[in-house]
Amino acid sequence: QVQVVESGGGLVQSGGSLRLSCTASGTFFSIGFMEWYRQAPGKERELVASITNRNEIKYSDSAKDRFAISRLNANGTVYLQMNNLKPGDTAVYYCHMIVYLGTNFELKSLEVWGQGKLVTVLS
Repeated sequence: QVQVVESGGGLVQSGGSLRLSCTASGTFFSIGFMEWYRQAPGKERELVASITNRNEIKYSDSAKDRFAISRLNANGTVYLQMNNLKPGDTAVYYCHMIVYLGTNFELKSLEVWGQGKLVTVLS
């Protein structure tokens, strides 16, 4: 019932910027918290940033002061603006969110993941 599509990513040199976006579409009542994860080859998936439906924001130590997460509720979209990128930021970035579905007058939650977008930062 719900699809999520990521866009953005690509190749950038150190110090450059990229913006990722992730948009949910389909039938849903609302969206709860939204997050960005990343996973580098051979490493575990890491939470980069999160934003609640009340715009409460948290960042990892690495992302703090360089990345900015935001959301546009009307479009069901979460963004990750990444500035001053470093080679250590190279990873596949995934959006993650909780959507709420209205089913038989019951509000049900659904956890969804984006397909992932590769960000490669050259030194």
